[in-house]
Amino acid sequence: MVSESRSVSSAEHPASALSGTGCAAAAAAADGLRTSGASHPDVCFIITVAVVLGWFGFDVPVILRSSDETESLIAVSERRMVQVTNPLALEMGSTAAGTVTGGVSLRPYCLEDCILSCFWGCGVQALQTALQSHQHGLRLRTPEQFQEALELNYHHHQSFNIHKEEKEECFTLIPPDLGVTHFGLLPRDRYPLVAVLTLANPETRDNYNIVASVTVLHVPDDKYRLSARILFQYLLTAHGNLYDLKPLFMSADNSNLSGTTEPSTSTQGAEPQPERPGEKWEESDTEGEWPDVQGKDCVVCQNAPINRVLLPCRHACVCDGCVCHFQHCPICRAFVLESFALANQQVRDEEEEEDLED
Repeated sequence: MVSESRSVSSAEHPASALSGTGCAAAAAAADGLRTSGASHPDVCFIITVAVVLGWFGFDVPVILRSSDETESLIAVSERRMVQVTNPLALEMGSTAAGTVTGGVSLRPYCLEDCILSCFWGCGVQALQTALQSHQHGLRLRTPEQFQEALELNYHHHQSFNIHKEEKEECFTLIPPDLGVTHFGLLPRDRYPLVAVLTLANPETRDNYNIVASVTVLHVPDDKYRLSARILFQYLLTAHGNLYDLKPLFMSADNSNLSGTTEPSTSTQGAEPQPERPGEKWEESDTEGEWPDVQGKDCVVCQNAPINRVLLPCRHACVCDGCVCHFQHCPICRAFVLESFALANQQVRDEEEEEDLED
């Protein structure tokens, strides 16, 4: 009887029918629950919650929306990206459980011969000043220039010559005779370790826009035993730009989807795209090549390949078709401000043509 009176009321008074995202969602939810035999108090409670959420601007779950509401969503803006080649990459070595007194292993991988410079106990302010000087005129391209910019504000410096495409690990250790066993209590004025990669040969520096990579690492000591990890990574360009690398988070269900750091042609923008793998979602360092996401199913439609990274949460989880239907990330529910494509349509079309030819 209640159902009949509601349908008549809506037909006779269309202007007073349920309207807005929350109301339409509530009506759809009520219709579905009536057919499933839900009790009247439960229906009223769900309707009230959905209406209140809609009035106060909260996004109603997709399952409660009707199909004609998708057009009312505000389109997520797209961030344009530019492809560049990054010749320098660095990650923690296989024995990541390093310490200040026991040393730490690093694994560089470069497209050209390069030099790895390790600065133990580098001053925080000294590093920030050096990076700012690169942006304001002084171009940091060589280990000597970095030493001058840091004004020797570090405890120990050690360098390694890295051959082209060599994957050997480098073990760096602060000399025991310096007597350094820790870097003080928090907050600290020194980073435990700063690793800088620069191109070794002057003739190759003009071939790349990226001329240096700066990696700030935490190494456990007597005062702070947090495990060794990468804190920040920066890329310095020949034109004085400084890019802060950020991780992308992707599904780890597929074995061939890993956080590789081998350098290659990568996509960058105002926020070019380091973190350790998680249990279900793992990051992929954009200092290396974009992960091979072609063929990985969109988490929404489970049909098209993943090609969109949502910002600011940086989850790569949806395809080009589904990205326009969401204002919240389907993984973490964070509000989506913008997105960018891992590969543009032209590149994907060319890849599909090559696959057909093969």
